[in-house]
Amino acid sequence: MARAARKTKRPREYVVDEQGRRTAVVVPIEEYEELLEAAEQREDVRHLEKARNVPGDPVPWEQVKGELRKEGKLP
Repeated sequence: MARAARKTKRPREYVVDEQGRRTAVVVPIEEYEELLEAAEQREDVRHLEKARNVPGDPVPWEQVKGELRKEGKLP
């Protein structure tokens, strides 16, 4: 999935401590949300890869949902 290029390149804004060291960066909310989504997608891929390496047969989603409902973890 290609990421749209920014329309305007704005300089980065940093938060600095008393010694002038950068401690945080200020980004537009849209960029923050894109970064968060990308991180969540990477985490999903890591979980998928880990699950593929588990021996045994896959468990049908309907069975998983039923078990989670019995445990009170799903409505």
